[in-house]
Amino acid sequence: MIREFSIKITRYRNHDNEDFNEKLKWFSESLGLFNERDKEKSCFRVFFELLKSNNNNLILSSDEIAEKSHLTRATTIHHLNKLMDSGLVITKKNKYMLRVNDLHELISEIRYEINKTLDELSKESNKINKELKERLKDESQIL
Repeated sequence: MIREFSIKITRYRNHDNEDFNEKLKWFSESLGLFNERDKEKSCFRVFFELLKSNNNNLILSSDEIAEKSHLTRATTIHHLNKLMDSGLVITKKNKYMLRVNDLHELISEIRYEINKTLDELSKESNKINKELKERLKDESQIL
């Protein structure tokens, strides 16, 4: 089975905070960019540098991201790999960029992918249910 992307969406209550950093923190937490082990919020810092570079039409090397986010190259690469696995980041000529131009487009793409996945699951669930009913007629065929 090939995994195309994996992202963890967590619903946190938005406190309608006017502070830009708090809004960005809420957005990033909702996308699973923070976890309790990441005390320095290094994944968020890598994501934020990529977001800033996208707004300036730049693509960055891991060294540039590490320098801008004040992280080691190893930590930066670890988080870049995590972000690539999630489908949020792509590479181009050994440089990194977000797969979309802005956050609204990112949410639109995530919504599209989630709906596509749910449609596939729904279609297959009908097939599985039908086959299960057939197999239950002859219990020796079940697993």
